[in-house]
Amino acid sequence: MAAIDIAGYVTSLKDHAHAHGFHIHDERQFIETYSLRQTWEVDLHPAEACGGPLDLHLTLEVDPRTMLSFEDVLWATPEDDLPPDEFWLPLLFTWALPPLDHSPDMLVLATDLAGLGGTALPVEVSAIDSLSSVTDPAKRTLMIVARRELSLQALLRGEDDMCEPFDLCTKICDYLLHHAQDWYDEVPS
Repeated sequence: MAAIDIAGYVTSLKDHAHAHGFHIHDERQFIETYSLRQTWEVDLHPAEACGGPLDLHLTLEVDPRTMLSFEDVLWATPEDDLPPDEFWLPLLFTWALPPLDHSPDMLVLATDLAGLGGTALPVEVSAIDSLSSVTDPAKRTLMIVARRELSLQALLRGEDDMCEPFDLCTKICDYLLHHAQDWYDEVPS
């Protein structure tokens, strides 16, 4: 029996996101047959962005070696003690927008979003320019990703420290929705 119910945690994570005003649209679980690595993906967006243009994707990656190492240490730990807090799972937050009609100043965007996410939810901003043909203008697509490490010890204790990240996600979503008016000739839905 697993020490931590990851599927149950993903369910509680979706409930937590819903309590913070996000709509859940889809959930997927992938299991790599060779390594048994598991990935859970949850598609959601803020309530005010129903129908576009902003989506948020949560991705929880579970490495079986990390889980097995944690369980080995847990079973060797005396009953009243906790294992050391050195086992972590990555949780990625990825914001997606359609290709932009007008590109923002990337330095200003990255600085603004870093200020919103702070150290609790560090945000990385990048962009890709795509050309469908050599005579067409480039279409810029933003990639906005934040990474949070989940402590297996905290999950074992039942501590879900996700209020602050979801509050910060809401601020980032509000910022992106507000500025989308400047980046599109007509805001896509």
